[in-house]
Amino acid sequence: MLDRILEAVPLPAVLVDREERLVLVNHAAETLLGTAAKGRLYPTALRQAPVQAAIEAALSAGLTGQARHVVQQGASETVYRVSVTAIEEGALCIFEDISEPEQIAQMRRDFVANVSHELRTPLTALLGFIETLQGAAREDPVARDRFLSVMAREAGRMNRLVGDLLSLSRVEAQERVRPTGQVDIAALIRRVASDLRPMAMSVGVAFDMRGTEGEVPLRGDADQLTQVLANLMENAVKYGAPGKTVHVDLSRALQEPGMRGPVYRIALRDEGEGIDPIHLPRLTERFYRVDSHRSREQGGTGLGLAIVKHILNRHRGRLRIESEPGKGSVFTVILPDDLGPGTE
Repeated sequence: MLDRILEAVPLPAVLVDREERLVLVNHAAETLLGTAAKGRLYPTALRQAPVQAAIEAALSAGLTGQARHVVQQGASETVYRVSVTAIEEGALCIFEDISEPEQIAQMRRDFVANVSHELRTPLTALLGFIETLQGAAREDPVARDRFLSVMAREAGRMNRLVGDLLSLSRVEAQERVRPTGQVDIAALIRRVASDLRPMAMSVGVAFDMRGTEGEVPLRGDADQLTQVLANLMENAVKYGAPGKTVHVDLSRALQEPGMRGPVYRIALRDEGEGIDPIHLPRLTERFYRVDSHRSREQGGTGLGLAIVKHILNRHRGRLRIESEPGKGSVFTVILPDDLGPGTE
């Protein structure tokens, strides 16, 4: 009877009898522990000390307890909470996968630590300069002007960080609500390029625009897509090579792997030094930077690509990043064409 009950449990479940053997192992537990687990002594099948201690306490003292069981799978790990209950037949062990809530909790801890670190540096600088201006540099106009200039820069850095944090929060709150408006993506590209042209000209960078003539309608949030384009095009100017060209190519494709129906691709290619492929999978993580010092010098907060990712998720789009050291980088925004010919 008990074996049929365990088989109906969707979670991995095993029963350790008074002889310390796994006498019942449901199908989900066989997937986790292997088909040879049944009949083995529990110390040989469940080798992690916290789980063994919980089972020992249940068998010897009738105590109910919990323990962590971690399964390493390549670079990732799955964490189970094992609930061990003493019953007449022995110790009943239920394995519950808690990997996702643990990852979310870790992300929260990392996020708080990163925000604290990012704010501490400019705050420390501001406090130091204020203290100096209140003391030795009070009557020194040259030092005062220099310190005030640095203070303004650090305050601006904090303001950008807070602005990006608020923007990220808003985007995450809206991520599951698909936009219903209509935008002209070609016009947005032209406008963003026009807004960035003075900055680009200051470092000798030119825009080469292709496929952006005329009207290209699609479903989307104009403000958010403008934010995506501005972030990526500004990055291409900042981190590309001075005196070179940023290539912007808008095209339509009937198919894109992982997406249904036709799409529009906006490929932004710079002629900079490129990015080592080891960094590419992590570029959209919050606060992840390839070169932290250079990013801060350029005024970056480390949140731009995370915001881009969440905005594109809301639009059911994709961001593809390709780069190679010495050959520049290509950031491709892929958006579904919900309004063009061939769509329903």
